[in-house]
Amino acid sequence: MRINQAVLSFLVANPFGWLADWAGGIPLIVVIVLFHVLGLGLIRQMALRVSGGIMERHHPTYVFVIVMGAATLFATTLHGLEAMIWAAAYTALGALPSFKTATLYSLNAMTSLGHDTQVLEERWRLMGAIEALNGVLLFGLSTAFLFGMIARVWKLDSK
Repeated sequence: MRINQAVLSFLVANPFGWLADWAGGIPLIVVIVLFHVLGLGLIRQMALRVSGGIMERHHPTYVFVIVMGAATLFATTLHGLEAMIWAAAYTALGALPSFKTATLYSLNAMTSLGHDTQVLEERWRLMGAIEALNGVLLFGLSTAFLFGMIARVWKLDSK
C-alpha cells in the first residue's frame, strides 16, 4: 500500500497535525453540552411552573403559545451564548482577529450555514469543523427538548 506523498509530507512536517484542535475542541464540546443541558433544565422548570399556574385561568392555546414562545426564545439565547463561548476561544487562540468576527464565524459554523467571508487561520480550521459537530449535538438536544415541551403542555391541556 502506497501513502500519498502529500499526506506523508504533512505527517512528517507536522506529526501532531490537529492535535491542539482536538485537545481544545473536545473538552469545549463537553463543557458546552453540559451548559446546554443545564440551561434546558432551567427553562423546563420555569416553563412548567408558569404553565401550571396559568393553565387554569387561560385557554390552552394561549398557554401553549406563551410556554413554547418563551422556551424557544430562551433556547435560542442559550445557543447564542454558546456561540460566544466558541468565539471567545477563537479570539483567545488568535484564530480570528476580533470577538465580533469570531461570533459571526461561530454562529455560521454552529448552524452549518457556512462561513461567509470569515475563515479561520489555517492552523485552526479543524476547530471550525469540531464546532459544527457541537452545533449538531446542541440543535438535536434543543429539538428533543422543544418536542418534549410540546408533549408536556398538550398533556396538561388534557387533564
